[in-house]
Amino acid sequence: MPERPRALITGASSGIGADFARQLAQRGYDLVLVARRRDRLQTLADESSSSAGASSEVVVADLVKQEGLDHVRARVDKGDVELLINNAGFPGYRPFVDLDPNVADDLLRLHVRVPTLLSRAALPHMVRRNRGAIINVASLLSLSGTIPANPMPYRAVYAGAKSYLLTFTQALAGELKDSGVRLQVLLPGVVNTEFHNQLNMDRDRLASMAMKPDEVVTASLAALDAGELICAPGLDDPSLFEVVGKAQRAVMEAANRPQLADRYKSRTAGQASRKS
Repeated sequence: MPERPRALITGASSGIGADFARQLAQRGYDLVLVARRRDRLQTLADESSSSAGASSEVVVADLVKQEGLDHVRARVDKGDVELLINNAGFPGYRPFVDLDPNVADDLLRLHVRVPTLLSRAALPHMVRRNRGAIINVASLLSLSGTIPANPMPYRAVYAGAKSYLLTFTQALAGELKDSGVRLQVLLPGVVNTEFHNQLNMDRDRLASMAMKPDEVVTASLAALDAGELICAPGLDDPSLFEVVGKAQRAVMEAANRPQLADRYKSRTAGQASRKS
């Protein structure tokens, strides 16, 4: 019997991470389940074994802490992870001036530092094998910088970190285009998970406006099979991402020149005349 491929999932104890584990087990993967809650991970491991015959390793780690990250990096560096899913996260929604600096630091560690370093640990092995995949779970909020808070949440650090994951994955895909390694950045909208518990949202209201986590995972894995770099599970027209990309390139091409823009020249001239 051929050896089953292995997927490592961070934030696997609930929500999107747990549904990744369930669906990947059904697809024939063995699992490395990473989160802080051992009891939940073990329940998921037992479920995956009984329903799909998957072997699961339970790795209890707080990835915000250096020792937790080091532990998981060492596990990834064994080189047997075929699919890495960087999913762990929390919202930390607050007006920036009210956000505890320690919480801001944790947001950046979990959403920026952890995916970056786990990807760095996994990729040399994947590139050497000419196969493998990484899914970075970001958010539609990565596109929300121009949208004001209320009714959107206060989210400067969270959305900024998710924007990093979007750009990181896009740029990395360009570097690895001939490597045999597949990349995806997943941009879910509102999802009916425990993620929103700290916001004290009514569960019935949340269910009426949110996608189910298993549907998010279904979209992500279908997009990975199809070679889609960006997966927005609720988006019917993915060509919109091409429109955004063309607009970004147009700005870069128009602005990347050695001459100062005319509007700044006139301002500089006006300031000089006032000084004289």
